[in-house]
Order: sequence, then C-alpha cells, then structure tokens
Amino acid sequence: MKNKYRILKIAITVIILGFLLSFSLKKFSGQKITDEKISVKMNEKTPVYFIDEKDIKQIVIKENPSGKVGDLNIPELEKKITALSAVDSANVYLNLNGKLHLDIKQRVPVFRLNYNGKDFYVDEKGTEFPISKTYSHSCMLVTGDVKKEEYEKLGELVSKIDKDDFSKKYFIGISKHKDSYYLLTSEGNYKVEIGDLDHIDFKVKGFKTFVEKFLIFQDSQKYSMVSVKYDNQIVTTLNPYFKENDSILKAGHKDLAKTPVAAAPVKKEEVKAKTAEKKTASAKPKESVKPKTAVKPKEKKKTHEKKPAVKPKTKAKVKIE
Repeated sequence: MKNKYRILKIAITVIILGFLLSFSLKKFSGQKITDEKISVKMNEKTPVYFIDEKDIKQIVIKENPSGKVGDLNIPELEKKITALSAVDSANVYLNLNGKLHLDIKQRVPVFRLNYNGKDFYVDEKGTEFPISKTYSHSCMLVTGDVKKEEYEKLGELVSKIDKDDFSKKYFIGISKHKDSYYLLTSEGNYKVEIGDLDHIDFKVKGFKTFVEKFLIFQDSQKYSMVSVKYDNQIVTTLNPYFKENDSILKAGHKDLAKTPVAAAPVKKEEVKAKTAEKKTASAKPKESVKPKTAVKPKEKKKTHEKKPAVKPKTKAKVKIE
C-alpha cells in the first residue's frame, strides 16, 4: 500500500508540474526573449574565455529569428551550442517566468600541442580543439609526434606537474623525440629524459632528489641531459660547451698538455748548447790564427794552451746531460 501511495503521489506531482509548464508556455509563448530574459552561466572550475555571454546570445537570436518564446526549439539550441569546439556541454531550459537559462561548460586546455607546424589544445578528456584568435590560454607546451592514445596519460603528467610546486618551478615544456619524452627545464639548458609515461611519480621524485642533493651545489649549465628513465639510476650527459667541465676531464686535459711543454725546452737547451760549443770552437781558432802570422815561435805555447781548454767543454756537456 505504501509503494502504491508513493507512485500515486509522484504521478500527481508530475501532472501538476506539466500543467504549470504548459500554462506558463502558453502565457509567455507570445512574449519576446530579450537580453534581460537570457541568463548565461559558465560552469568551468578554471576560468577560460574562448566564448563569452555575447557569443551565446547571438546564437540564441540566430536560432530563433522571431524572438518569441513559443518559437524557441530548446533541443536544437542545445545541439548548436554543444557543437562549438570550445564547449564541453550545454544545458538550456526555460523557467516558469519565461526566462531562458543556458548553463555552459567550456573545455579547459591541459596542454597545447605543436606538431608539424600545427597548434591545437587538448583537454583532460583527450579531446582536441583549435586555438582561438581572440584568446590564448596559459598551459604546458608539448612538441613532437604525440599519439592520440597518449593524450590522457600526458594530461595526467601535466596535471601532476601543475600541482607540485617543485615540478611547476622546474618544468616549462615537454618534447617527444622518437619514443622518448623529455621535460624542458627553466634552470640551465639541460633536458630531463623520462622515457615513457609510466611511473611518472617515481621518475619526478628521482629527479627532485638529484637536484636537492647534488645539482644544487653545481652550475646548472654543466649538463646537457639528465636521464631518469632507468630504474633506481640517474644518468647524466655533460655539456661540451661548458667551460668548467667535469674535474676528471680537466685533469686529463692538464696531463696531456704537460707532455709537449716539458719536451720542447729540453730540445731547445740541447740545440743551444751544441750551437754554443760550435761557436766557441770556431771562435778560438780564429784568435789563434792572428798570433801565428805575427810571431811564429809562439805557436807551440798556444797549442799547449788549447789542450787544457778542451777539458772544460766535456764538463759542460756532462752538466747538460
């Protein structure tokens, strides 16, 4: 009996509402829909401005040229508004006072994709929609050959970056090369290689640890890439254009530089010593030639003086050696 009473009560309520609705439609069917009688509400959590109240009102006027309430086709109006690329859903209805209500939810871009020279937005559902000529939404820029089946996972990654203060500070873009994803950073010129879109939390946590315990004490220009795609491992690639590179490489360059520098002076000293010996040897005989022509008897004494002069030359050679 209770169930029958409930069913009867619901039926009576529906009949009364239907009667009131038909009565109100008849009452206001001849009235025109003015701007004051059109209420447009945007229900998205994140404010976006791809369409505004003015755009919606123009569609209402276009779909109802007479402007009368009785001539308005509400289901068709809903379809026209929902067909807009930036609209996710629309709910259109008339209240008992003849006022037209339009509750509209716009698409909120999660990231902006650039591929083959084309730009478009992608929302959290993985739906593509074109960019606007009048409004640009601030969101993560993604480049590369991203497949449609990867949109949702990529959207999850961007959402996690936006919610984390550390990630939001460091990561300013995402690129895809071949089958690997890279996070572009605001610090330095290095990229963070994450590989695929699996285990994102673990990979970002690994990079955060690397920055806080190691990279913070070094110059951010030192590396060209930091890879966190491997399990429990971080692999870095040095920047070849960084002046002060790894200490091991600097030590290696110094050792190589020492070898030619040390060999060159020895050769020069030996050459100088030999040339000096030749000059002294050639100079002394010239001095002895003049006395020979002047006084012939003193030739024997001068030849005896030459012999002890040979001994210091051998000592000089030993010293050089």
